[in-house]
Amino acid sequence: MRYLNRRSFALAGAALLVLALVAYAAFDAGVERGRATLPALAPTPDSPAAKADEVDPSTGKRVLYWHDPMAPGRRFDKPGKSPFMDMELVPVYADDAGDRAAVTINPRLQQNLGVRTAKAVAGSLSSAISAVGNVAYNERDVAVVQARGNGFVEKLHVRAALDPVRKRQPLAELYVPEWVAAQEEYLAAKRLRTDVDAFALGGLADAAAQRMRLAGMSDEQIQEVDARGSVQLRFTISSPIDGVVGEISVREGMTVAAGAPLFRVNGLATVWVNAEVPEGASAEVRPGNGVEARTPALPGSVFKGSVSAILPEVNAITRTLKARIELANPGGRLVPGMFATIDFAPTRRRDTVLVPSEAVIRTGKRSVVIVAQAEGRFAPVDVETGIEGNGQTEIRNGVRAGDSVVVSGQFLIDSEASLKAATTRMGEMPANARAPLAIEPAP
Repeated sequence: MRYLNRRSFALAGAALLVLALVAYAAFDAGVERGRATLPALAPTPDSPAAKADEVDPSTGKRVLYWHDPMAPGRRFDKPGKSPFMDMELVPVYADDAGDRAAVTINPRLQQNLGVRTAKAVAGSLSSAISAVGNVAYNERDVAVVQARGNGFVEKLHVRAALDPVRKRQPLAELYVPEWVAAQEEYLAAKRLRTDVDAFALGGLADAAAQRMRLAGMSDEQIQEVDARGSVQLRFTISSPIDGVVGEISVREGMTVAAGAPLFRVNGLATVWVNAEVPEGASAEVRPGNGVEARTPALPGSVFKGSVSAILPEVNAITRTLKARIELANPGGRLVPGMFATIDFAPTRRRDTVLVPSEAVIRTGKRSVVIVAQAEGRFAPVDVETGIEGNGQTEIRNGVRAGDSVVVSGQFLIDSEASLKAATTRMGEMPANARAPLAIEPAP
C-alpha cells in the first residue's frame, strides 16, 4: 500500500511538470507572435506621408501619421496599440502640422477639464494705484531761531522738544551786553537834542539807531526802546510760525554767540508722506497728481494733497520708488510717524485691448495667452502686456479685440502645446540624432 501511494504521487508530479512545460511553450509562442507583429507598427521616420491620402472618417481630415504622445519623435504608419504604453496611438492631421503649438480638444474633454473662455474687448483702463507710507515733517516748513548777538540765556519759556507753540509765542529771554550799550547811546543822543542844534543832534540819534541795527536788533525792538524811553536789559525771542519745537539747543545760563542756533520749529500746516510706489507703476505717477490719504489713527478722515516730487532712487530690495506727497493738515491732526495709505487719482488711457488678468500666463521671461480657435483648437500666443486694473490686463500686442482667450484650464493647454512643439521638433531631427543615449555601466 505504501508503495502504491508513492507511485501515485510520482505520477501526479510528472503530470504537473508536463502541464507547466506546455503552458510555457504556449506563452513563448505568443510572445514570439507578438514580436512578429511589431514591425507592422514600427516607426517610419523617413516616410511620414506614406498614408497622406488616408482620411479619418470620424473627422474628415487627412492623416499624416500616428504617434504616441508619451514617446516623442516616434511615428507609425497606421493606428493601433502603442508598443511603449498601454494606450492607443494618436493621429496627427495635415491641418495640425502647420501650427506646431496648436492643441485640439474635443468638447467633452473641454468640459471635463473645466476650460472656460472670454472675449478680448476694446476699452480704456484707468490705472488706480495705491501705496503706503509714513507721515513726516514738511522740511520746507521749518524755522530756525538763531542768536543775533553775543549774550546769555536768562530764561527759557519752552523747555522740551515737541512742545506745541504758536506764532509770536515767547521762547526765551536773552541778555546781550552789546545791545545794552547801543541803547544807552541812542537814548543819550535823544536827550541831548536842543533847539539850537536840533538838526545835528537828530543825525546823531539816527546814527545810534543804525548802530543798534548793525548789532543785530530788529526794527520792532528798536521801536520798543524808542517808545519806552529806557534801556531794556532782556530781549524776548519769539516763535516765527505755528508748529512744534523740533530741537532746543540752549539751556538757562548758557552763553551764546551770534548766529548760534537756539530753536528749530517745525510747521504742521502741511506734512509729507513718503509713499513707496512699485517700480512698474512709477510711470503712472507724476508730480502734481492729486491724491487722497487715509490713516488708521483717524478713521473716516480723508486728507487731500498732491505729489510733490518723485525721488530719483530705487530701493534695491523692495524695487520701489519713493513719492513725496504733500498733504494739507488742518488742525495738525497728522503727526510724523503715522502710517498712511495713499490712493492716487486714476489716469485715463487711450482705447486698447483688454483681457481678464487670469488669462495671462507669466513665465518670467514672457507672457502667454491661450487663444481659442475653431473646431476645438487652442494655440498659445506671446503677448506684450501693459497696466492692470479692475481684474483686467492691457494687451499692447498679440491679441485683437474679439478673440476668445482661455481663462480657466489654460495651464494644462499650455503644457500640452509645449510638449507638442517639442515632439514635432524631435520628429524633424535626423534618425541618427534621435538614437537612444547609451550609458556605459560603471566598471
